[in-house]
Amino acid sequence: MKLNTVAVLGGGPGGLYAARLLKRSNPDADVVVYEQGEPDKTFGFGVGLASRTQRNLNEADSSSLEEIISVAYPHDMAMRVPSGEARLTIGGLIGIGRAKLLEVLQRHAEAAGVRLEYGQRRTDADVEADLIVAADGISSAVRTAHAEELGASIVWDDVMYLWCGVDFALPTALFTPVTTEHGTFVAHAYPYSENQSTFLIETDQETWRNAGFDVTTENTAPADNDEVALAYLSDAFAEALHGHRLVGNRTRWMRFRTVNCDKWYTGNVALLGDAVHTAHYSIGSGTKLAMEDAIALDTAVRESDTLDEALERYQTERKPGAAYLQEIAARSMGWWASFPDRMDLPVDQLMIAYMTRAGKVSLPRFLGTAPDIARRGLAAYAGVDVDQVPDGDEVIGWVLDQPLTRGGRTFADRRAPGDLADARGTAVREVDVDLEWSADADRIVDELAGAGVVWLRGGDDRGSVLTRLAVAGRVSEAGSALVVAEVPADAAGDAAAALAAGRVDLVHLS
Repeated sequence: MKLNTVAVLGGGPGGLYAARLLKRSNPDADVVVYEQGEPDKTFGFGVGLASRTQRNLNEADSSSLEEIISVAYPHDMAMRVPSGEARLTIGGLIGIGRAKLLEVLQRHAEAAGVRLEYGQRRTDADVEADLIVAADGISSAVRTAHAEELGASIVWDDVMYLWCGVDFALPTALFTPVTTEHGTFVAHAYPYSENQSTFLIETDQETWRNAGFDVTTENTAPADNDEVALAYLSDAFAEALHGHRLVGNRTRWMRFRTVNCDKWYTGNVALLGDAVHTAHYSIGSGTKLAMEDAIALDTAVRESDTLDEALERYQTERKPGAAYLQEIAARSMGWWASFPDRMDLPVDQLMIAYMTRAGKVSLPRFLGTAPDIARRGLAAYAGVDVDQVPDGDEVIGWVLDQPLTRGGRTFADRRAPGDLADARGTAVREVDVDLEWSADADRIVDELAGAGVVWLRGGDDRGSVLTRLAVAGRVSEAGSALVVAEVPADAAGDAAAALAAGRVDLVHLS
């Protein structure tokens, strides 16, 4: 189908990219972007784009991607904890300043014939067009106005985070904790230019209050920076910052909001990006999601006969992929929330736990892409020399074959015998929760406190298995129990990853 008029509400990366793609597909259409801010002003620091995202952008619009890559900053990643540092090379990982990305996308949108109207705040009630694209961000006025029809919901996470920057390029992306007299803070940081890096810091609410940041947050206006927090954390992370100081850009403590919508469109209005969904920053870039939404919307419009068909197709084909990313992002969010409890692991084993935390990366895959780190981590798990770790898929059986001595008990391998579930003193619990970090999961962990042996059962679908293995990790971290997870035989790969990561002691393959 062809469009005559398109109005895009929001001039962020998703809105600009959607406008360019829709204009190229409908060259005679009048395509306008309405952005309430100014073209040379934005908030935040850098964004990251992984290689898979770059492939998707290249297929949709190679010329804009080429310019993005030309001004981006490639980097590796590292994890640094008290036991040491592990550095991981991930091909194609780049960072780019948000302002630079917007500049590139603005230029390419205008080159395609898109009109950019800045200083213009518009909602769908203010404009008339064949298609209205609501790319108006996490606080979307369009979503708010149509919340009931869209089935919109917002869930606030308990963890506090602070989005900062620093005026030098970190050697790599860096994940590192710092423990102060008030508690532990964890940094997620990465370079995005030759002299700039994003430096995001998160902590639990108790530590946040202990440090007095509940007061500084209340005293910091939305357009200001929490200078007290910036100074405190500059000192706390002095080693990682190499003597530089953290800088802010409307930087104040926040809680992450997970946005979900049952419907992605209403009438002739399609929502994309943070307006319709969010994924935690530890695994899913909002920029990536928004730009890939734009690709899906443009494809649906081009390949459909009517707008109703196009919008239904957009939702049907794009929503499952976004929901999957939200699911693994939620698992990642929970993993990071309890990161301080894992800092006693050897750093290479901790890197295995990090890479396999959400079920997206298998143990054999990580062994293939980062053999040195994976081998050292697996050797630490088994208490053997590195040269005893096998290659490829054989590692799954090898992990399961390792013996365990725990609490006066010795097991020949990590496969729990079935009669252990019936043994005296074993607490058997059905794990029937959607995610490991929820009120229901909290109750399971509390109920099992003090148990000597814990045996966890549940559904056979992969989501249930991953949740059960993660709950096992929570139970292990909360006490001294021997923890067993019962999983189907075809989930042996996930079971092996959980064993190697220290999330569970034994598994029973049913």
